[in-house]
Amino acid sequence: MTDKLFHIAYHPIGTIHSPFKEPKGTPIQPVAAQGVAGTVEVLADYGEGLKDLEGFSHIVLLYHFHLSRDYKLLVTPFLDDVPRGLFATRAPKRPNPIGLSVVRLVSVEGNILHIRNVDIVDGTPLLDIKPFVPYFEPQDGVRFGWLEGKSDVAASRRADQRFVT
Repeated sequence: MTDKLFHIAYHPIGTIHSPFKEPKGTPIQPVAAQGVAGTVEVLADYGEGLKDLEGFSHIVLLYHFHLSRDYKLLVTPFLDDVPRGLFATRAPKRPNPIGLSVVRLVSVEGNILHIRNVDIVDGTPLLDIKPFVPYFEPQDGVRFGWLEGKSDVAASRRADQRFVT
């Protein structure tokens, strides 16, 4: 634990809409949501910040896992049957329940973003949007840790009840 704890408060800038009404059955990663359409409704106060976004094919959505309560430091992830350290997974129940998804940006209509490949539960509070620029994040020697040989099945997996409150 650190000597000083800071209170950090984030406020949603919008809401993510998808066909997934509950965590169970939701794709576990965007790769499992290929073609799934959704929208991002950005609050009017932040609409001006969407200027020039339509030039990007993909965007990064940062959001709050609003249905997550509590967390455990050891979890059995969707792609394994062995307990793993929370920070070696992308499990939604976290000390700071922040999610991240790279989605395809289809169009921008006012303060509404039309997206595809959405793996997010309907009604999820949006914290931030960033353009996805692969040139900015090139990585050599990428290793997948315990996910080596397992990540390719993510495209067929859906969430079950294990991380539901």
